[in-house]
Amino acid sequence: MTFQRIVLLFLCLNTAFVCSSQERTQNGEPKPEMLHRAQLAVDALQQWYVPRTGLYRTTGWWNSANAITAITGFMRMSGSRKYVSVLSHTYATAQVPVPKEQQTVEGKEMTGFPGFLNKYYDDEGWWALAWIDAYDLTHDARYLTMAESIFADMAGGWDATCGGGIWWSKDRTYKNAIANELFLSVAAHLATRSSEDRDKYAGWAAKEWQWFRQSGMINSENLINDGLTIDAKTGACRNNQKTVWSYNQGVILGGLAEWSRHQGNAAVLDDARKIADAALAHLGDGEGVLHDVCEPKCGADAIQFKGIFVRNLRALDTVAPEPRYAKAFRVNAGSIWTKNRTPQNTFGVTWSGPPEAIDAGTQSSALDALVAALPHDSAPTDVEKVAEAVK
Repeated sequence: MTFQRIVLLFLCLNTAFVCSSQERTQNGEPKPEMLHRAQLAVDALQQWYVPRTGLYRTTGWWNSANAITAITGFMRMSGSRKYVSVLSHTYATAQVPVPKEQQTVEGKEMTGFPGFLNKYYDDEGWWALAWIDAYDLTHDARYLTMAESIFADMAGGWDATCGGGIWWSKDRTYKNAIANELFLSVAAHLATRSSEDRDKYAGWAAKEWQWFRQSGMINSENLINDGLTIDAKTGACRNNQKTVWSYNQGVILGGLAEWSRHQGNAAVLDDARKIADAALAHLGDGEGVLHDVCEPKCGADAIQFKGIFVRNLRALDTVAPEPRYAKAFRVNAGSIWTKNRTPQNTFGVTWSGPPEAIDAGTQSSALDALVAALPHDSAPTDVEKVAEAVK
């Protein structure tokens, strides 16, 4: 490697210096510094990992599922297998309940749940998708079996209220977008992986999408509001017009992208593109950097929403690529790295900067965006080479 190349790599990795807008070599391969940036983000994220619980300090139960998904995504996209042991450790350890008096010692909701089941169907959906991703990466059948078990519990949340759909929680007081989007996504993923129950999962995915599409939660602008209001007297349900969160625009994209792989379902990509385009227009600032309305004070949950959106937009781009999606990945990853990064390679909630309100949730969200900007054929050897070059 030439001296000039080493200097360029140093500038890209350690300053706000902006590398080429395409972040590619002339051969179309990812520039090594892109891989190294994502690697640094994962390493920083793992500083919050608590081996005793298999979860992440400073963030909650469902957020830890998304952190696991983010590092699995990094391994899948980079070719690295460095964190496979983290997946198996969390699988075993995070199912163990922590005594109540110890649950807040290391952060919010630092406890496990047997079988990854609790009272919230959306929490269960995040873990089901995490284990499906782990299965895809490792081909370890126990992960897929766990996802199927979780889905069986989620299916128990379906009833005729509002004409169908699952409830947000087992208290059965609210039918919302995220729980049903996750239900669709898990069903679609299982339908393309299950050897024995493929038709059952396909049936659920079709039933959920048919219901969701006509539920009213997708508004006239092709944006998804938070959930439904149920009239106490008539039982009629309508869009509650609540916040258009980024993750509600995202999870549906991943679900439809996966559902489009099932025979005869390619038409759902038209709906997915409409939602994706509306979301990019609604959520992006003048530079195309994504924002949620709560920034910079988004609490413990919404800090992770944008990463979930970008991860699922990448899933859509995999089956229905569009230049505008690729541009969104580049713009957001670039802004995160140049404007929202601390010297410790940690990232805050606002991707246009400055870096603040940093924790494991904001870190995993930013990691999702950095991973989304990587091509599928990224090579782990590139990570190792650039790490050596900048020492």
